[in-house]
Amino acid sequence: MTLPLPAAAALTQALAEAQATADGADLARTLGNLPPNICTPTYLAEQARKLAREFKLDVEVLERRDMEKLGMGAFLAVTQASHQPPKLIVLHYRGGAKSAKPVALVGKGITFDTGGISLKPAAEMDEMKFDMSGAGSVLGAIRALAGMKAPLNVVGVIPTCENMPGGHATKPGDIVTTLSGQTVEILNTDAEGRLILCDAITYAERFKPDVLLNIATLTGACVIALGHVASGLFSNDEKLSDEVRAAADDAWDRVWPMPLWEDYQEQLRSNFADFANIGGRPGGAITAACFLARFTRKLRWAHLDVAGTAWRSGREKGSTGRPVPLLVRFALRHAGRK
Repeated sequence: MTLPLPAAAALTQALAEAQATADGADLARTLGNLPPNICTPTYLAEQARKLAREFKLDVEVLERRDMEKLGMGAFLAVTQASHQPPKLIVLHYRGGAKSAKPVALVGKGITFDTGGISLKPAAEMDEMKFDMSGAGSVLGAIRALAGMKAPLNVVGVIPTCENMPGGHATKPGDIVTTLSGQTVEILNTDAEGRLILCDAITYAERFKPDVLLNIATLTGACVIALGHVASGLFSNDEKLSDEVRAAADDAWDRVWPMPLWEDYQEQLRSNFADFANIGGRPGGAITAACFLARFTRKLRWAHLDVAGTAWRSGREKGSTGRPVPLLVRFALRHAGRK
């Protein structure tokens, strides 16, 4: 049977989207599964440059001296004890109109997380190589969108470093000044993802995005709340939240909306800085999102906490490639392709 031309075209488009999404998820899985002595911040930067060459993308990698000049005090606080140099990767895919505002994707890229001075328990610490899964998903999503020549503009911003203990490490009680100018009292050095993300989000503002999504394996509290089925969704814009949730259902890469009420901000109070980087055990995933919300007042913003969905433990240990399917579907729907 010969399909009518519109149906044949739709099928061809669907197959191309599926193949590109699979390729993007495969990249995210491959990066996540690599050992942390291989997948360093420098390695992630090299992979971004490789994508740029393959798909004719624009890429820029900011070094430590660039971050110091900009005043990224939160990001630099996390990386200061590591021998691996930090990187801020900026990758542009331009498939839409020149005047069209981009979708910004900001991915947490902690290539290994010891917890720093607030050291994690030894059991299962090897899985902290997966703490760069947000970064991997951004690279995977951009690879997918570029591969299918999607009709939109996307900018990926990836802050990447290690979180290590040592004589130069940030200490609980230290106060840092973020790129936004706000000050943070670091009460727990293992709440480091939000520190690198906040400076990256502020940096991403310069691209005047239509919407900004950040993706992070941010909190164990989100795993307790939602298990390993749904990613946590937080947003300061109800319409955007609905868009993300619809795309997640489409991709069967599901999310569940969580509250982001001002009431929770009280838990971040500090006597010595504008606010603290943790708010205690109650509602830990929510207060982490509330921390990020302080840097997104000018943005239509959504935060995906993928700590429970980005990888599996036990006999099936390995990266899942999530939420690449969700990010691709969201970007396409946002560009008008249902």
